[in-house]
Amino acid sequence: MSAGGAFGGNRGVRPVPPEKGVFPLDHLHECDLEKKDYLACLKSTGFQSENCRQFSKKYLECRMERNLMAKQDMSELGFRNLDEVDAAPDKNGKLETLPNEAEEKTK
Repeated sequence: MSAGGAFGGNRGVRPVPPEKGVFPLDHLHECDLEKKDYLACLKSTGFQSENCRQFSKKYLECRMERNLMAKQDMSELGFRNLDEVDAAPDKNGKLETLPNEAEEKTK
């Protein structure tokens, strides 16, 4: 017989909390716009997250501003050179726009 739990879990090992701690969920959907922009970017780039860093940064900043996560310097979260990426033109020589900004332009 196995020494694990009923479903194969090891009952002798204590769970380890996440490295960054617990953070509240966005029950009031305060950062939905930023989240949707990021997810739309991921979908449009074939889930190449490095192409969507500016949206990821905006989402994290939104969560910090609304106390949905601890305030932290963005450089600690891997956003050291993001300003250079944001200002860089795309392949056609145009600056990238947010998905919501593109929708507004077509209205």
